[in-house]
Amino acid sequence: MAEQIAFRMNLFEGFAEDYEKRHDEIFPELAQALKEAGVSDYSIWLDPESNHLFGLLTRTDDHTMDALPDMEIVKRWWAHMADIMETNAENVPTQIPLKRVFYLP
Repeated sequence: MAEQIAFRMNLFEGFAEDYEKRHDEIFPELAQALKEAGVSDYSIWLDPESNHLFGLLTRTDDHTMDALPDMEIVKRWWAHMADIMETNAENVPTQIPLKRVFYLP
């Protein structure tokens, strides 16, 4: 059975258009890597008042998402995004896991 996960990230103020444009032009190799890792229905939403980004994705039971951070294409994407959002020293976006409190199937 597939699992949904949600998380929050932080966008720097004034970069909403840049963030959206970069995702409109996502690296095709990155999109493929995500799909091959078992990720689907991945969306990111912006709260323009707080600059919080809300990510929601579905992953398969046998997903390989844990291997993604070691992939060169993922590291390249993170470096590409590091100037407009909160990251750690390795350019990994700061992600705060969110807890589901309600679900209506």
